[in-house]
Amino acid sequence: MPSAPHDAVTLLGLESSCDETAAAVVRARLRDGVPQGPGEILSSVVFGQADLHAAFGGVVPEIAARAHAERLDIAALRALEEAGTPLASLDAVAATAGPGLIGGVLAGVMCGKGIAMGAGLPFVGVNHLAGHALTPRLTEGLAYPYLLLLVSGGHCQILAVLGPERFRRLGTSIDDAPGEAFDKTAKLLGLGYPGGPEVERAAKTGDPYRFALPRPLLDRPGCEMSFSGLKTALRRARDRLVEAQGGITPQDRADLCAGFQAATAEVLSIKTARAMDAFAVDYAADLAAAGTEAPTLAVAGGVAANTPLRAALTAACAARGWRLSAPPLALCTDNAAMIAWAGAERLLRHGPDPMDLPARPRWPLDREAAPLIGSGRKGARA
Repeated sequence: MPSAPHDAVTLLGLESSCDETAAAVVRARLRDGVPQGPGEILSSVVFGQADLHAAFGGVVPEIAARAHAERLDIAALRALEEAGTPLASLDAVAATAGPGLIGGVLAGVMCGKGIAMGAGLPFVGVNHLAGHALTPRLTEGLAYPYLLLLVSGGHCQILAVLGPERFRRLGTSIDDAPGEAFDKTAKLLGLGYPGGPEVERAAKTGDPYRFALPRPLLDRPGCEMSFSGLKTALRRARDRLVEAQGGITPQDRADLCAGFQAATAEVLSIKTARAMDAFAVDYAADLAAAGTEAPTLAVAGGVAANTPLRAALTAACAARGWRLSAPPLALCTDNAAMIAWAGAERLLRHGPDPMDLPARPRWPLDREAAPLIGSGRKGARA
């Protein structure tokens, strides 16, 4: 723990859960010993790996892990240099300890522990999803409680964020995450990687109504989602075109992309709207106690950059008198600034973690939520 009195804490954060190797230095102001946003991002370094995985149409865990091991110390050094912050002036080191690809998570945890031990600093293991969930606290000092839609290549969850370590899951995907479905769609249609931007670019000249693609689970109550069947329906539509005409034209590709994108945005926005309605009722007293004039829906994850999805979420918020909080794209996708901030929130409330803290491939935020399809024998992935 940083020694008192302190009016701020400064942390080095490390992120390596998937295919971004990142380091950042963040300063959090304190009030009564508790971090108060917005925080100050002194530096943020991100080394992407898209070029390493492009030929495979998706992330290869072994390649990702090796790249993290090679780049983490470089990223940390650059972040410290850009922030003008020597190790001696840090209060702690935070690193993603899960969930994620275990090779990358392990690389980040070991690098973070090594830096902390060498500098005599506390170490904090951070839940990657908590980093995303607390980003609105970092960027605008958003008060609890608020609702979060996390949509990325590896995760799809709707969460009530009640505190730095209090989360209630209102909905999730029972199979593919939206970003994963975008990547697979791009691969099916011969587009590049990562798939999200490629599909959105192609969809701009497409007709979203040409192909009757499904909206999975909209006929069922609740906020659970599914995207695997949508991807399969697109593949079958493509195969029918290939069988009928020997291939697909650029316009076919654009129409398929537009249809897939429209279906994804509709499912996400309708399911999120259901969660908004439930949240407003279940947490009315908490919102009133916090003096919140209008509830807030925050979005995070790479898919949150999708233009039709943002438009649909904006409309859902406007119809209900909600605020929409969308951090800059650099803080929606994986980064280490969010890990440093979440580390500060955890450090000041619970102190440092032990040096035998393990790396975890699975680490659900809501431990009381029932595991869903794809969770495996060890429990929910996230």
